Order: sequence, then C-alpha cells, then structure tokens
Amino acid sequence: MLAKSIMTKEVKTVTASMPIRELAVFLVKENISGAPVVDKAGVFLGIVTEEDLIFQDKKIHLPTFLNLFANIVPLGVGQLEEELKKITGTTVEAVMQKRAQIIGAETSIEEIATIMTEQKTYYLPVVEKGKVLGIVTKRDLIKAVATGKIW
Repeated sequence: MLAKSIMTKEVKTVTASMPIRELAVFLVKENISGAPVVDKAGVFLGIVTEEDLIFQDKKIHLPTFLNLFANIVPLGVGQLEEELKKITGTTVEAVMQKRAQIIGAETSIEEIATIMTEQKTYYLPVVEKGKVLGIVTKRDLIKAVATGKIW
C-alpha cells in the first residue's frame, strides 16, 4: 500500500506571512494539528504544527536561555538565531519547519511508519514537483488499519 492510497487529499494550507494568532484560530477551526506552508504559487515551503506554536509560546528565563545558548552555540550561531526567531516570531515563517520531512505519493506504508517512529514526526506532506498533493498523519495510518486497508 502506498501514501496515495491513505493520504488526506483535501489539504488546508497556510502562508508564511500569516500571523501566529490567525494560525492558531485556523488550526482550531479546521480541527487539524498542522498545515503545509506554501507560497503564492502553491509551492511547498515547510510545515507548521501545533507543537511549533507551543514552542513559540514558551516562556524564556535567564537559566533556560543560557542553557539553550551553551548547547546551541557549539552547533553554530545560525541555529541559535533560528531558535530565538521561533520563540519571538509573530508570523508562520518564524515558527515553521523549513527542513520538514516530506514523502512522495509512491512512498510505502512501511516506509511511512518507519519515518514516523524513527523521526518522531507524525505529519508528512506528500509533495511532488514542489506541490502539495496530500498529507499523511498518524491518524491516516490508524484509519487505514480500522478500515482494513492494511493488516
């Protein structure tokens, strides 16, 4: 079985310029846990999830900041800058995952399950030629089991 057989095809997308508060309202209204971020031409830029919003709302105090600084600076100042932008960002662009894991329509269910468990990512955009064709979430896998599509 392949991603195209279980993916959600009616994909709700957002733009990078969308304000964080508007994103939160959108996710609640649509009853979804995340959305692909696309540009005006519909080209995939990344994803944004509820977890990204929770991270953004995190309170920062000096010991946490110093610990964050000490752990990230050895990896590079650029990463520290990226994390601080997430914390202080006001738009989707600041909190979205730009290096998001994507899959193709022909990705097998086994490979999807492996990606989800090994990478602890449960929101996989199905992207081909830069365009979002669908989404596979852990709920889609569970629905496939429940309806007898797999197992």
